[in-house]
Amino acid sequence: MILEVDPRSPVAPYEQLRQQITALVLAGGLAPGDRLPSIRQLANDLGLAGGTVARAYRELESDGVVTTHGRHGTVVQGPPERSGPPPALLEAARSFADRAAGTGASLDDALTAVRVAFAAERSA
Repeated sequence: MILEVDPRSPVAPYEQLRQQITALVLAGGLAPGDRLPSIRQLANDLGLAGGTVARAYRELESDGVVTTHGRHGTVVQGPPERSGPPPALLEAARSFADRAAGTGASLDDALTAVRVAFAAERSA
């Protein structure tokens, strides 16, 4: 499992983790029953405070994505209980991500491009 936190992002680190883990579950990169790293291990790996990772895990548990079994770890439960993006939107996002990665764009650049396009669409 590869997770990255961008300290320059306006998105809080715990939210970056929550979004990335949820995306991995939705994409099949993490399956029900898979164990996540311990809070301490993930915090050390990413250079974050343990409380930041703990908050991400609590949010994921609240979403129904993971379940925590105390000292027995945190395990993937499944996709979020609330409805996720429709399949057509996920496919469009995959296509865009492939094209953006092909240009060498960073994730932040790609997200900015989506925000600009979305704002333009809403104002049209």
